[in-house]
Amino acid sequence: MTRRAIRVFWGRRPESVQAVASRWRRTLEQVEFLLPEVVGGSWQQIHSAGPATAVTVDQLAQVLENAQAAEDWSDRLGIGLRLVASGGPEWGLELSGLAGGEPEIVLQSMILAVSAPDAAEVPETELLRMLAAVWEPDFGDVTDDDILDALEDESDYRVSDPVIGRFGYLSAARADAIPDDLAVDVTALPGGVLLQIRAGDGVVLAYERLRETGALDPLPRPLDRAVF
Repeated sequence: MTRRAIRVFWGRRPESVQAVASRWRRTLEQVEFLLPEVVGGSWQQIHSAGPATAVTVDQLAQVLENAQAAEDWSDRLGIGLRLVASGGPEWGLELSGLAGGEPEIVLQSMILAVSAPDAAEVPETELLRMLAAVWEPDFGDVTDDDILDALEDESDYRVSDPVIGRFGYLSAARADAIPDDLAVDVTALPGGVLLQIRAGDGVVLAYERLRETGALDPLPRPLDRAVF
């Protein structure tokens, strides 16, 4: 079984529960379309205490309102929600989001973790493209434990720093700092670009080059914007 994470991050973007629920709805509908073998229309909400409970897309607004009411920090850091689905042996999916807040330090995020049989094809680029379209992030990536371990060991990568994996997303201002000679394929998207590391070139090398040019500079703290 192989586990990979498709992640997007952004800064300060206060939004209503209804706006966050709309983004969550679009996310779940697209995940169900792209990964029907995993979801099957069934979602479970993971709670900090107690058993998981069934959730439908029509219940999202109420679920988010409940989550916001349960945590007195939600109006500052954002509304947290964690959903899981499983579609059979070796298939599993988890969506974990923190959105709608006005944090000063902690980034807002949506993380989609997919566990799949080793031989299965997972539409990683489509999933990253979808998360970028729905959440309008500052940066995003497709990674696994091996990639993150290599970045930490070889390039002093620190958790929460902007990063790319074998695929990456950079907002428009970050995209302007991509060096012309970097061995990546770049696809323009609304609000930014999608990057794919070319076969034979390392994620570590691409990460180091992008960091040198400023494309992966952290958002200033305290946070005062959603994107770079």
